[in-house]
Amino acid sequence: MELINNIAKQHGGLSVFTGVGERTREGNDLYNEMTESGVIEKTTLVYGQMNEPPGARMRVALSGLTMAEYFRDKEGQDVLLFIDNIFRFTQAGSEVSALLGRMPSAVGYQPTLATEMGALQERITSTKKGSITSVQAVYVPADDLTDPAPATTFAHLDATTVLSRNISSMGIFPAVDPLDSTSRILTPEIVGEEHYEVARQVQSILQRYNE
Repeated sequence: MELINNIAKQHGGLSVFTGVGERTREGNDLYNEMTESGVIEKTTLVYGQMNEPPGARMRVALSGLTMAEYFRDKEGQDVLLFIDNIFRFTQAGSEVSALLGRMPSAVGYQPTLATEMGALQERITSTKKGSITSVQAVYVPADDLTDPAPATTFAHLDATTVLSRNISSMGIFPAVDPLDSTSRILTPEIVGEEHYEVARQVQSILQRYNE
């Protein structure tokens, strides 16, 4: 909500929120919050609710992305695209695949998982007319980061912020795990040699502490 507010009021940009498998109550609450804060005029909401068919839920993320592309290409806007939750996009695709009678692949996911995820993620890009920046919530089944669904998603992201149940249980919030979290810009060329070395040393100390 804070990001959407900043994009609308400070940068004059637009936001598109796609609720994939969203609860009706949560969608209604978000709409009311945006209306009260005055950012609803700069925001597009797209929902595929939990009780809807898998085909409808799967298309929600693609519909939201198409809207973001319109604002970028036709109106020259910088767009912030939220997808909550990208795992439900994969889950809906798995259900559609089962209905079509396809043979499941690893851990029961659809054999077209990588193709479907790539078709979505590779459209999120910048052009000379504008940009699309995406923030995606990713549910991790059984907290297994190697599960095909989140692993396929992570391969397309520039940065990941992983929340840890163990850190949360210690009363530390936000419960960000600095070892599992990643960023492609953490390189000497971008952040500088000193910043990079300090970050790596901190990660090394934390890793030894965990062991």
